[in-house]
Amino acid sequence: MKKISINLFALSLLVLFSCQQSTNKKLDSIDILRGELLLCGTEQFGDVSFSLDCHYESREAFDLALSLLHSFEYKEAEKAFVKVADMDPECAMAYWGIAMSSYHSLWGPPSIEVLEKGSKLIEIAQSLDKTETAEDYINAAEVIYTNWDSLSHTAREALHAKKMKELYMKNTDDNEAAVFYALSLISTANPMDTTYKNQKKAGALLEKLFKKNPNHPGIAHYIIHAYDYPKIAHLALESARRYAEIAPSSSHAQHMPSHIFTRLGLWEEAINSDLNSASSAVCYQENNDPDLHTLYEIHAIAYLVYANLQIGNNKIANEQYEHIKTFKKTDINDGTTYPVAAIPSRIALENKDWVKASKLQFLSNFDFPWQDFPWQKAIIHFSRSLGYSNLGDIESASIELDSLKSLREDLLLLNSNLGDYKAQQVNIQIHSADAWIQLAKRDNIKALKLMKLAAKMENETSKHPVTPGEILPADELLGDMLLTLNKSEEALRIYENGLNTHPNRFNGIYGAASAARDSGNKEKAILYFNQLIELCKNSNSDRPELIDAKLFIASNPT
Repeated sequence: MKKISINLFALSLLVLFSCQQSTNKKLDSIDILRGELLLCGTEQFGDVSFSLDCHYESREAFDLALSLLHSFEYKEAEKAFVKVADMDPECAMAYWGIAMSSYHSLWGPPSIEVLEKGSKLIEIAQSLDKTETAEDYINAAEVIYTNWDSLSHTAREALHAKKMKELYMKNTDDNEAAVFYALSLISTANPMDTTYKNQKKAGALLEKLFKKNPNHPGIAHYIIHAYDYPKIAHLALESARRYAEIAPSSSHAQHMPSHIFTRLGLWEEAINSDLNSASSAVCYQENNDPDLHTLYEIHAIAYLVYANLQIGNNKIANEQYEHIKTFKKTDINDGTTYPVAAIPSRIALENKDWVKASKLQFLSNFDFPWQDFPWQKAIIHFSRSLGYSNLGDIESASIELDSLKSLREDLLLLNSNLGDYKAQQVNIQIHSADAWIQLAKRDNIKALKLMKLAAKMENETSKHPVTPGEILPADELLGDMLLTLNKSEEALRIYENGLNTHPNRFNGIYGAASAARDSGNKEKAILYFNQLIELCKNSNSDRPELIDAKLFIASNPT
């Protein structure tokens, strides 16, 4: 079968069929998404050629659905697979597609409603005649939705990854088997593993496929997810620069490249990526529910704020925050609650505005059940603790520290890899906050010991992809503390180490420049102050650090 670029033909095929045919009665008892596809633009979504067992007439529609699935356009993918099932009710893989559209493997455990829905879809698929390969795909999906009341999500994910490996080993020439196997490796990676064993294995497999399939949306997309960590992000730069071109009508495809640009400190590329992504998300919602601001939009804004802060552009960062404060309705999940807590915290802490940090509140325009999101709640308490400590209010800072400790206990009770990971993130915040409380108490030895331990723990912990970076890197906080204690040479080493894993961070560069100046290292001071000036050349920044940099360079011509 000829490989296709998804375009108006596949879309019109689905529209034509929906006007002429009745719906599939096999789906009558299942709460599925139906309706016309709501897509921003009719440009291609990538090249795939996969559909198994379905009638020839439905295959281009199936490939459109699969392309949408690979770009995490889950709602539209589900509607597209449902239309395929309507066109060909005996095609078992159509029900597999609906079930896979409900399972968001990199977004956390599915709800009970999703698990019940998926099990019904798989039951239909298993009841139909199918080829051996189709049966293997359906069996692999089945373990996600089977025994969910007795097996943990982590255990079922591991079973799915095992099934996908077996399927791939039987069908090494099947691109989709390789792609879904790679995705299962990424989804089952231990978030505490800083060797990135699973991610590197998935990335290597996908990179080989990418050479032969340069327009496949899933390959480019999952390479980015595989390498979405500061130490290995450079391996995904080519894919990041290609993915948005492969699927230009997907908001997620516009956004994901910014993950890699952010890890590498390529701020202008990150900003352009997230502007396009947020715009695409808004466009989609205008055709769907214009009052709803989705994960795609808010997640893109979170990365957009972070990037603008790194080029000193407080104006844009604050404008984006004020924009979010006008929202009244959004999805409620990890991906939306994290930015809502992180954005105001970053704006305050990156600018060392300790008064603003101490007064941070949980954004009230969303009706979030914050008690269900202890990791996100911790961000506000951490920020307030740092604010109070730097203002000398030790009692208030200590109250915030106690809240952090309680939230860490809540996360440990989740008894899962992700819960343990989040608990460790809060543990790093606990040590950092306590360090600055001790500094405020003038116990410098204890303060440095705690801050160095926090930095060590953070360097041994991976970064969650929902966030563009730590609220404040522990290395930077350690460098700041060393500078405060007039240990400028040691501070310079710490800042430089931090810049290796957090390149082109505004405060990291300014800290290194300040430490170099204070230690008498004029050559490095000139180097880093010039870097800061270059970093902010297009932002019209009014940051006082930038004024300091320009004054130093003017006084020390080279």
